[in-house]
Amino acid sequence: MSQNQILALPEVDVVRYITPFREGGSLPALAEGSDGRKYVVKFRGAGQGTKALIADMIGCELARSVGLHVPYLSFAMLHEGFGRLEPDEEIQDLLKFSVGRNLGVYFLSGALTFDPLVYEMDSRLASSIVWLDAFLLNIDRTAKNTNLLYWNRLFWLIDFGATMYFQYDIANWRNYVAEPFEQIKDHVLLAGADKIADVSEEMVELMSDEVIDSIVQMIPADWLNTSLDPCDAEERRKVYADFLKERKRHYEIFVKEAIDARAVLV
Repeated sequence: MSQNQILALPEVDVVRYITPFREGGSLPALAEGSDGRKYVVKFRGAGQGTKALIADMIGCELARSVGLHVPYLSFAMLHEGFGRLEPDEEIQDLLKFSVGRNLGVYFLSGALTFDPLVYEMDSRLASSIVWLDAFLLNIDRTAKNTNLLYWNRLFWLIDFGATMYFQYDIANWRNYVAEPFEQIKDHVLLAGADKIADVSEEMVELMSDEVIDSIVQMIPADWLNTSLDPCDAEERRKVYADFLKERKRHYEIFVKEAIDARAVLV
């Protein structure tokens, strides 16, 4: 794996709403950006608000930093009045409350949903993904909902919005640093992940404190300081950075939990 340079996300204007993805409760949508690309747009006005966007952005960029494949991201700007003529009132309300900066995830056209019965994944890659999901407290990469795609002969990770649930109990974030993460037993790749301990040092090295800081600094202030959760944006960024750095230093705890869960499974 090679470490990629972490850059600020580009901004694109959403110029055309194409269709909603109704299988998700937050109603993400396929839309066209001003750069001509198609994006899956995750909206700030959805039920979980900007916290889901923060988790998704951090998760994607951390995955990228350790050499895993994730789609290109952008800040998807929604301007006042966009969607005013949308006939679906639910969608119209969502767009109205999402004016401003949303998260755009490049649409992998023609991608196939990962099925563990169809696709065989290298055990080291599976182990790296399990390690990352245990680190991020990802409850949403199960056989029921893999959040993995097969595209251009590669496996792509999508949707980290259900990770880092400590942020919904932000004042007590330290309680989650050393959590073993028992839900890893339900991970779709766990059975084939026989190198979790082997990949640990590499994951920790690639996910340096400097990389963590650079990713956290990308979080927009208006995703952090909101009417529902007013805060000092810089102080809140420090909480995210401190959580990630401290959890990384306690990696033996969640690695042991994953290895033990796999031993029961296989």
